[in-house]
Amino acid sequence: MTTTYNCTSEDQRALGLEHAQRAIGEKKCVVFPTDTVYGIAADAFSPQAVTMLLASKGRSRTMPPPVLIPRINALDGLATDVSADARKLAEAFWPGGLTLILHAQPSLDWDLGETHGTVALRMPADEVAQELLTLTGPLAVSSANRTGQPPAQTATEARAQLAESVEVYLEGGFRPLEGTDAVPSTIVDATGPLLRVVRNGAVSLEQLREHVPGVLGLGEIPMAEPGEAAVTEEAAEAAGATAAEVAKETEEAGEDAPATRESSAPAEKDPEA
Repeated sequence: MTTTYNCTSEDQRALGLEHAQRAIGEKKCVVFPTDTVYGIAADAFSPQAVTMLLASKGRSRTMPPPVLIPRINALDGLATDVSADARKLAEAFWPGGLTLILHAQPSLDWDLGETHGTVALRMPADEVAQELLTLTGPLAVSSANRTGQPPAQTATEARAQLAESVEVYLEGGFRPLEGTDAVPSTIVDATGPLLRVVRNGAVSLEQLREHVPGVLGLGEIPMAEPGEAAVTEEAAEAAGATAAEVAKETEEAGEDAPATRESSAPAEKDPEA
């Protein structure tokens, strides 16, 4: 039976987290607050649970969900070939509104959809989210709304859209703060030789460049060094997603979000949690 818990109450929060942990173990979906918007979550390592998540939102396997993690040291367990620059961004902005698209660990037994060997990872800066992730481990998470509808900023809004397809709703008040627009996470493609922003969001390009000056903005093509041939648009596209692809994939927009190898861009159209 679908149940909503008021996580602003300590007792209700404990009960809700316990029920949510149990629901995840039973391959069911839960809704909880993050630092961007509310997210709908399922066991990232259960194809059955991920299928249920996608069905709840009304989307196909071509739009796989990102994965939220409880701590930064989970990065190397889920991704491989993590560059020094990608690690710098994770250390600077996790927990927070940054999603990194990386090569998934090939040994992992999971099926998030048509990811073509990549995974989008984020560590949210929200107490309820962190407590749940600590109990469950990595979760496949997308924004808690039906595809094409506005992202939910409360569990009540999420329940109005997702209804009985979700076992547990954890209500934590407005996310982000009341009166603040629902801003998605910034998505950076870190699968190629150059880090590229493929969706603008909570972390600005200027903030990213404070830590990694060479990060390319949305749609930017790298400049040639003196004495080198100019970088072609085709070569730039090979290192990441084109602006047109990203615009198409994020038109619904946020948190972020995940990834096809062909474009290295998230297939997430919503401002993912």
